[in-house]
Amino acid sequence: EVQLVESGGGLVQPGGSLRLSCAASGFTFSINDMSWVRQAPGKGLEWVSTIRSIGGSTTYADSAKGRFTISRDNAKNTLYLQMNSLKPEDTAVYYCALGWGTTGWRPNYRGQGTQVTVSS
Repeated sequence: EVQLVESGGGLVQPGGSLRLSCAASGFTFSINDMSWVRQAPGKGLEWVSTIRSIGGSTTYADSAKGRFTISRDNAKNTLYLQMNSLKPEDTAVYYCALGWGTTGWRPNYRGQGTQVTVSS
């Protein structure tokens, strides 16, 4: 059974940073592309970033470029999202998701999410 458990969310002031983690189990993490998606209040699911299983190449939504960094530790079966220069519009529930994502993607597997609130 695929399990994805996010952690690291919280309340942060604009301009601040957070590091999200996702512990994965129930599948072979190292050979799967992994992504982060988010859902802001009253809005649909938004793809944020993807990291490839092979080579570790990364892609980002325009809203995340230059501020967010996705990474993975295959030895620990863990996915990360380092978020810097946070803005109020980054407020959302952030989900770890299995697979390669892009704009409009709806993942088949994602975790329960972790809340990120950016507010002064």
